[in-house]
Amino acid sequence: LFYFLGKKMQLTDEGKILLEYARTLKHDDIFLKRKFNDMKMKQELIFGATLTVGEYMMPKVIDNFLSNQDNMVLKMEVANTKELLNYINEGKIDFALVEGYFNKLEYDYLYYCMEQYVCLAVNDLEIDAVKNISEFFSYNLIIERYLGECNLSINYFINLIEISNINTIKQLVKNNRGITFMYRIAVEKEIELGLLKEIKIADLSMEHDINFVWRKNSVFVDYYQQLFKLFFEYR
Repeated sequence: LFYFLGKKMQLTDEGKILLEYARTLKHDDIFLKRKFNDMKMKQELIFGATLTVGEYMMPKVIDNFLSNQDNMVLKMEVANTKELLNYINEGKIDFALVEGYFNKLEYDYLYYCMEQYVCLAVNDLEIDAVKNISEFFSYNLIIERYLGECNLSINYFINLIEISNINTIKQLVKNNRGITFMYRIAVEKEIELGLLKEIKIADLSMEHDINFVWRKNSVFVDYYQQLFKLFFEYR
């Protein structure tokens, strides 16, 4: 299970496999104990969602879900994908709705939807489309997340403003303080009202899958699959 690289102990491939199974067993053990408690009290459903998913997709989903469920306690944690995956490993949440990369050798998942990531600017900007994103490097970049999906360094932009609040970012862009990149679902209203403008970038297309994720090889796989169908039946 282990070998030494110099003086540092490392896991072998067999050790890594055992570790992943141990994490799943730990999660299932915590989940099972809570389910036993649920038989005595109200059923409890604890899950996670990334920022945009939690703020702009889940309100309608949760509202529809609760309207068709009785005797339910529901808790949603909002965090980034890395944090949510750790919460799953630790048994703090049952599953998560995440965007972007996760290790499919460690987690089982069901595809939920695909969302488009767009470039946004103040509506008064006299630009509707550009050939290359480099045409915006002289602008301030206001972001909630790193633009790694574009293989771009944020250092290319003249200034970086990083804020962990979507509404604050949108307000700054409305005030012509810079441009931003954001999921289109989060700004559909502002685009429709003419408060923000989507800028088309010819050589850049960004779309991300949103996935329903839980620990791989869980004995409760049937439960998660049924829950997915029930949870998103009325999306």
